[in-house]
Amino acid sequence: MPTGNGSFVPEFILMGLTDQPALQLPLFFLFLVMYMVTVLGNLGLITLIGLTSHLHTPMYFFLFNLSFIDLCYSSVFTLKMLMNFISEKNIISYTWCVIQLYFFLFFVISECYVLTSMAYDRYMAVCNPLLYNIAMSPEVCFNLLFGSYLMAFSGAMAHTGCMLRLTFCDANTVNHYFCDILPLLQLSCTSTYVNELVLFIVGGIHIILPSLTIFLSYGFILSSVLRINSTEGRSKAFSTCSSHIITVSLFFGSGAFTYLRPSSARSMSVGKISSVFYTNVVPMMNPLIYSLRNKDVKLALRKTLRIKRF
Repeated sequence: MPTGNGSFVPEFILMGLTDQPALQLPLFFLFLVMYMVTVLGNLGLITLIGLTSHLHTPMYFFLFNLSFIDLCYSSVFTLKMLMNFISEKNIISYTWCVIQLYFFLFFVISECYVLTSMAYDRYMAVCNPLLYNIAMSPEVCFNLLFGSYLMAFSGAMAHTGCMLRLTFCDANTVNHYFCDILPLLQLSCTSTYVNELVLFIVGGIHIILPSLTIFLSYGFILSSVLRINSTEGRSKAFSTCSSHIITVSLFFGSGAFTYLRPSSARSMSVGKISSVFYTNVVPMMNPLIYSLRNKDVKLALRKTLRIKRF
């Protein structure tokens, strides 16, 4: 087998979601509408939080960054995906494939830790309300966000660096609609043992650490809520966390279903269909979940629209 760094393949062919020509145009319009809703929803939420002073709190600071991340990582592959629906050959160069992989990993890992920070914020708000302003000071919020992006940078660099050491000889057809780790590993003509080890260790850290933190946070929240005597108090406590619980369930649930499966050809085909959920549906749903289920956001939206009307 060939050894050494680099790739013998100058470009890859992305198989896309389907190879049926009759479905290409309907899928193009479907994902175009979804992407437009994603952009408008996340940009709208970013703008609303930025312009509304009473939303300048830790919870909405993290929500602001969550919307920014959703907007970015959805754009990383959706634009190329739309082009591929109306192109004869779905070609992506080796360089752009690596760049796409890096930014996809960076924003996905960032989202994991921003969601974790939001869970910690909800824990402090419900379980330690008297210490909330101290525990979630601007400095703490900044450090949590900086740590989220730092973990994302290190994780994305680890995976991308290991991918760069692989050699791709003849096979260049990626069984996916974007450059993801598992379908690229299947094409390598050199050993992928190190990549799989890094995927297991680094990927495990970025899945287990956030998941465990979120699980513990909501375990303590549930324990505190159940000790509240009034029904109104319980309802208010649950309402402050319901949007975040839905978002976490959608993101981690769909991601686990995609990656915690055998890497056979059949499961890869199923996986690329299921990955649409967390790569396209979740970024589109997040602003809708937080706007439709959040009284503060709905109130801020009404005030903003009222000001613009007059």
